[in-house]
Amino acid sequence: MMPDDLSQSLRAAMKDKGIDINRSLEILKKLNEGAYDNVKPIEAAGVPTVDGRTIIDRTAGAELTLSLDDATQCLEDMLPGTPIWDVATVAGSECRFSETQLYWIGMRLLPATSYGVLNGGSATSYADEKKNRGFSEPLFNLVRDDFERLAELSRGRAKGLTPAYINPDGSPGASFLELKMRNLLVWALRYQKAYGRPESGPLPLFPAFQMTSVYNNDEVAAAYDQYQASPVLAPLISECGIDITRVETGIQEMLSAFTHSSEGTPRRVFDRAFGTENTPLPLPGGHGQNFAVLSSVYRSLAAQGKRFVYLGNVDNLGFTPDPVSIALLALSGKQAAFDFSFRTPVDVKGGILVRERSGGLACADIGPAISPEAVFEAEESGTPILFNCASGLFRLDYLVAHLDRIAEELPMRISDQDKDAGRYAQAEQVTWEIIAMLDDFLVFGVDKYRRFLAAKMLLEGIMTSGRKLDSSDYPTDEDPAKDLRATAQKLHGGLARALRDEFAMDERDGRWQPRDPKDIAP
Repeated sequence: MMPDDLSQSLRAAMKDKGIDINRSLEILKKLNEGAYDNVKPIEAAGVPTVDGRTIIDRTAGAELTLSLDDATQCLEDMLPGTPIWDVATVAGSECRFSETQLYWIGMRLLPATSYGVLNGGSATSYADEKKNRGFSEPLFNLVRDDFERLAELSRGRAKGLTPAYINPDGSPGASFLELKMRNLLVWALRYQKAYGRPESGPLPLFPAFQMTSVYNNDEVAAAYDQYQASPVLAPLISECGIDITRVETGIQEMLSAFTHSSEGTPRRVFDRAFGTENTPLPLPGGHGQNFAVLSSVYRSLAAQGKRFVYLGNVDNLGFTPDPVSIALLALSGKQAAFDFSFRTPVDVKGGILVRERSGGLACADIGPAISPEAVFEAEESGTPILFNCASGLFRLDYLVAHLDRIAEELPMRISDQDKDAGRYAQAEQVTWEIIAMLDDFLVFGVDKYRRFLAAKMLLEGIMTSGRKLDSSDYPTDEDPAKDLRATAQKLHGGLARALRDEFAMDERDGRWQPRDPKDIAP
């Protein structure tokens, strides 16, 4: 279907609904030409092992050994004028970096790093009662009051603007985005207390960046104007001299739905949503579109002197900057690094790290790509299973040089849907399928309860907040995979640690309250 094939009324309706008409028609043309016919599900040949080189166990102390020549050259490139003997143990033609030394290098590289979030859509599905009740009816009934209170604050809003947790006294906590910004300011303040404010060049972790959508960008921007006076942020903004609410943004437009495969070829723009003629259906094209939507942002950050960028989902409170990870990526010269958490008893669905039949590594879902039996068999033989945390750290020079190729070649998944709007097809790109496109990267095996505190449903956020944990009605089970109380206790412990250590907050009078900047240690 060419642009001229669209009726004026359909074209106007697509524009009104925030649909990127040109991009949608480009995808449609390729779909009809068979360009996506070779996009097949990932087929896993097995589960890779932690090898200490590509796949690194980050639950233990990190260390790195390099040749003296390579380490010296890399250090001169990243931190000119820093003697290798000051930051490594040199022995002959090799040098070894301890965790403490890696931390120091990573801290010094914070000005070369920026942090970005994928904002996603609204929190309507997140707060959907049927979806949450289906997770656990007994737990839902136990925390119904908390659910209804937060659901009222969340439905229809951008998820990042909704409360990220519930305080011990039952009041809603800070939003996901407030906490993200506070965390960046905490790290910036630690840097300034240790090394002073940079006199020139980029600032630590600033500017932050984000991908919003045509539906939530105005709401998010308006909230940021209010955040400048937030008690969670204002004291740190003043202390650091960094207005973290000035965020570089790429706005994702929607894609059109296409006709269902049952209607045959050539496919067309789906124009009968909810049975109404000339009514298109706007759909998100997946977070994988960030490589196109944020392309100008990535190039701008590189021009400002940034060398590394973090990228992850807004709803993961465990997704925070880590100096050791930055140092490992910088010194290794790899293209990127990704967090994968070691499997816990409740992790039975989702994307895991697999080895493809071609020999490369990829992220693939249990079930479609690798059977649960193969996963558990590998684990019983001593191979840890690593679950995708949906967060990555990229070397910016590599990313910028390959943005066009990544946006073009990242698999476009076309899936048939049968929902209230009708029978149609959806086109999506998944960010983390980039792993299979890279040939030289790191995987960090991390502790789920430190680095992956994500809430895809509101009930999960309530569990993490530790609500009603002492109730005799809290669901328990001898099977660890079904013992919600044990899981909630670990999640709550992870949240308390994150609020205390990462977000510099203290529990006082039943609420998590921001620590005074003068009390935040470097």
